[in-house]
Amino acid sequence: MSESARLYRGSLAPEEAVARLNAAARQVNATETVDLAAATGRYLYADLVAGHDLPATNNAAVDGYAVDAAFLAANPGHAFPVIGRAAAGHPFAGTAASGEAVRTFTGAVMPQGTDAVAMHEFCELEADGTHVTIGSKLTPGANNRPAGENLRKGETIIPAGTRLDAADLGIAAASGMATLEVRRQLKVGLVSMGDELVAPGDEPAHGQLHDSNRPMLADMLRGDGHEVEDFGIIADDEAALSSCFQTALSRCDAVLSSGGASDGDEDHTQAAMRNTNIKPAFWRLSIKPGRPMSAGLMDGKPVMCLPGNPVAAFVCYRLAAAPVLRHMAGGVARPVLKLRVRCGFAHRKSAGRAEYLRVRIIAGADGEPEMVLHGRKGAGVLSSLTGADGLIEIPVYNEGVEAGDYLSFIPFRETGL
Repeated sequence: MSESARLYRGSLAPEEAVARLNAAARQVNATETVDLAAATGRYLYADLVAGHDLPATNNAAVDGYAVDAAFLAANPGHAFPVIGRAAAGHPFAGTAASGEAVRTFTGAVMPQGTDAVAMHEFCELEADGTHVTIGSKLTPGANNRPAGENLRKGETIIPAGTRLDAADLGIAAASGMATLEVRRQLKVGLVSMGDELVAPGDEPAHGQLHDSNRPMLADMLRGDGHEVEDFGIIADDEAALSSCFQTALSRCDAVLSSGGASDGDEDHTQAAMRNTNIKPAFWRLSIKPGRPMSAGLMDGKPVMCLPGNPVAAFVCYRLAAAPVLRHMAGGVARPVLKLRVRCGFAHRKSAGRAEYLRVRIIAGADGEPEMVLHGRKGAGVLSSLTGADGLIEIPVYNEGVEAGDYLSFIPFRETGL
């Protein structure tokens, strides 16, 4: 057995770690009703069901003249008397007889007696505007939208557990909803560990550095729809961290720490969890970067201890912590999006753990998308995340990758539309 295989023996894949925590983590069940404008990013509590058809009536899809398609087919050269006008919000009040036309605009309710709209580009209006000749063939239903085309009454518009976005708010508004019932926001306590850390803006002493993990993780948490309570930087002290965990668990639904997650003399998360009666769930993931992550639970509240190296903290949050918090918040489980993309570089690794490298997507010589390495490789090289399009996942048992291999590309959500 290789050194790497021995090192990672007993470690969990991220999806196994997520399943273990989800089985015991307590979901938020409290709800609140919020205005539509305040609902973005929140988790919908119950299925949103359409109360009426949308559109409520057949309506015109183009500007032109509404007629009876069967009459036009039987009388292609007929000069239709134009008996009125229909516009969006201003329906035609009468009924068109066969052989009559109504000047109709996009979005207007289809006039009674008509079932198709001839586009005005294919129509010839007499000089006095009283008659129109149609130079195109029409079938019943041509160029009009049927009632319920968008939504049918009783249809589920948005399923429960959806994290609401702009499209969801748009369809909710279109169906007449002014407020939505959502789950209470999950509250997550956030803490950094380390004597070497100082807050951004403070002057670091020799051997110290600015804490980048808390600002990064806080933004990721808020971006996932959660409330953050910042417990600051805790020194490398077992008693101080134990007290912080205890306080955070009394005020929050979950706790997320970074740093001190390994088993060195100055790594205190394991002892702090024991001191506060946090039941261990796992320690060590079979991934690089991110191996030292550990987690436990107390009364259904998870404490997830991420590594201190920023890239490792980023990867562990996205792959292991974020899915657990989404489950607790009432969100629908979403598998990590993985796309098969050609690799444009060679890289060696040891078997026994999956590896995640930062990549950009470029067009290869043949125009096909291709992954290329971005930035330097170390788990502490935060700059390798900026400008990257996502991660390449090199599977557990691979001993590397060759140019031309097809592997999973995991896009960062910031790189999409």
